[in-house]
Amino acid sequence: MTHKVFIVEDEKNIAEVMQMYLQAEGLETRVFHDGSDVVEAVKNETPSLMLLDLMLPGKDGLSICQELRVFSELYIIMTTARVEEVDRLLGLDTGADDYVCKPYSARELTARVRAVLRRLDGKLTAAGTSLKVDESGLSISFGGQTVVLTALEFRLFNLLYSQPNRIYSRSQILDLLYSDFRVLSDRTVDSHIRNLRKKLTGLNTEQEMIRSIYGLGYRFEG
Repeated sequence: MTHKVFIVEDEKNIAEVMQMYLQAEGLETRVFHDGSDVVEAVKNETPSLMLLDLMLPGKDGLSICQELRVFSELYIIMTTARVEEVDRLLGLDTGADDYVCKPYSARELTARVRAVLRRLDGKLTAAGTSLKVDESGLSISFGGQTVVLTALEFRLFNLLYSQPNRIYSRSQILDLLYSDFRVLSDRTVDSHIRNLRKKLTGLNTEQEMIRSIYGLGYRFEG
């Protein structure tokens, strides 16, 4: 199956570079420098994934994303040149699946696109539908293997697992894990994530379940 990727980007040089990288991967692409016709094009062509710039002439990325979510589950990676926008976007129900800050590495973004499309093809195990989560036993099972977590590790896992692909910042994780609002550093979250990941490797899944999103936080890959 040949996947089609929509590149919605008003900066022509960025769009051309991404198109070159994605086509080199054997992907079909279509570029939009304006947001006006994107929603209608999705209805007519059903792409597999979209790289969607936040700031666009004609119609902005946020409006496009919200309109698409009325009828489509298209995987959307939203890009923005303003780092401060990301925290605001994460707090909104925009419907985007991922966020990338400019300037980004075309090679890294292409690898991310490929990983998403492999999951859509079913070539990787969908951990979110195969795991057995036992709250009473603080354990997680997969493929006949079981790991037991501490109470805090289990709460952390369940937080991410309950919202697949949603990115949680370190401060959000701290607020949600510690109801007494004790003062802790971001390194505390990193330490818990590291310990949790180490235990999850014992399940022998085909993909890393908890992913670090550079500069943003963590998410469960569902």
